[in-house]
Amino acid sequence: MDEPAQPIEPLIAETAIHRDIAVIDVGSNSVRLVHFRVEGRALWPIFNEKVMAGLGRGVRETGRLHAEGRDIALRALKRFQRLLDAKGVRERHVVATAAVRNAVDGRAFVAEAAELTGLDIRILSGEDEARLSAMGVLTGIPDARGVMGDLGGSSLELTPIADGAVSAGKTFELGPQAVLSGDPFDSAAAQAVIDERLAEGGILTGQGGTFYAVGGAWRAMAQLAFARFDHPLHVVHQFELSAAEALELARLATRLSAASLTGVPGLSSRRVTTLPYAALLLRRVIRHGGFGRVVFSAYGVREGVLAEGLPPDLLATDPLIAGAETMARPSSPSPDFGRALAAWIAPAMREVETAFDPARDRVLQEAGARLTDLGARFHPDHRAELARDTVLYAPFAGVTHAERAFLAAALHYRYAGKRSELEPHAEFELLSEVQHNIAQMMGCALRLGAKLSGRAPRLLDRFTLTVTPAEVRLAVDESVRDLYVERSLSLLDNLAGAIGREGRAEYV
Repeated sequence: MDEPAQPIEPLIAETAIHRDIAVIDVGSNSVRLVHFRVEGRALWPIFNEKVMAGLGRGVRETGRLHAEGRDIALRALKRFQRLLDAKGVRERHVVATAAVRNAVDGRAFVAEAAELTGLDIRILSGEDEARLSAMGVLTGIPDARGVMGDLGGSSLELTPIADGAVSAGKTFELGPQAVLSGDPFDSAAAQAVIDERLAEGGILTGQGGTFYAVGGAWRAMAQLAFARFDHPLHVVHQFELSAAEALELARLATRLSAASLTGVPGLSSRRVTTLPYAALLLRRVIRHGGFGRVVFSAYGVREGVLAEGLPPDLLATDPLIAGAETMARPSSPSPDFGRALAAWIAPAMREVETAFDPARDRVLQEAGARLTDLGARFHPDHRAELARDTVLYAPFAGVTHAERAFLAAALHYRYAGKRSELEPHAEFELLSEVQHNIAQMMGCALRLGAKLSGRAPRLLDRFTLTVTPAEVRLAVDESVRDLYVERSLSLLDNLAGAIGREGRAEYV
């Protein structure tokens, strides 16, 4: 058996007053507002709006911001300011990236925007942008280790990350606006520029490992990958490809016609024109870095800007546990029950095979227990289905696609869902048979604990759940004999059957 995992004691969401924080990113292609609700470590994007301004078009040739794009961007910033005033969001962070940084009239644009809107725009240096994008990736994937690449309209930022820390990064003039000179797309000429600039940068040295892809163009490639590889879970964050798959995808993206690309679900028409270049750049990055896999991140510079202002001890806590606790709290009759239930199931869960690894299994148990009341306000006939799908597609951080499927399966069984009901859903093919069995056991354990205690935390310790090689045993304290009913016995049998054991209850 694995050594008992150390207890996880996260800084829970209830210990922090929620904050509303707005981040506005003035980029080369777009101006975007994201209104975050920060609840402990959970970062919820509750309003997200993008205006395609195209500020960076022509900066390389003229040195100045695109005139029409400038007007569009100013109108967008005024709209965002009015929206935030109406919402009462006072904490605002506004950053501008490569286009404003590189244009000779960038500072004049910032001054005009400040006069028009009162917004204080911070022009990020290339190094700052690289650092903040990498901080954003670590906020969404705390165990990330490799190199982060954030592709915008004008630039590509590359930053090494490992052990929760960011190394010095660099910015490269490798965005499509900085390389492409017009139609038709000249792949050979673009590749020559890419290779020259990447070689001069000195960050990609064939080191291998993982490349973390950030930015809209590469998120569009993830949408193409969902279709190409028939991936069942269409969630970009922490979607991963092997290097071989990513290279195959890049070759496909450079060969498909615009009409074919436009027909790909989830791929916007405005991304079609630059997708072949983004694919070529990804291919060259993989070659120069010798990377073994590509992981897509929905977290980037905006989340990095947000994280920069949060306490380090808060950021050190687990985002999945915090997100699960925050999501389920409005439905829970007792805020402490999920944490108590996690501690109650932990000894039994340690005695079965690992689903992922001991540390990740414990995080998933903590998160699953906090989600145990997620379906309390759902219609009883549809709780299993709704809880399952909510977990599959929730904007959680720090969770892989297989782990999402594991948690979703556990919640399905927590609400008495049947195994046969999951068979038509390809998302659960991401799990091995062992992982699925353990998810079923965990879901049944959550259901049993909730049933026995009536979701009252102080009653849980009157029951003890243990697992031996032959059986799952429930010890019932004599003082609560009247709380144990026949229905509990069938729940115990379901739990034991999921891992091939017999269920047995005894009074102590």
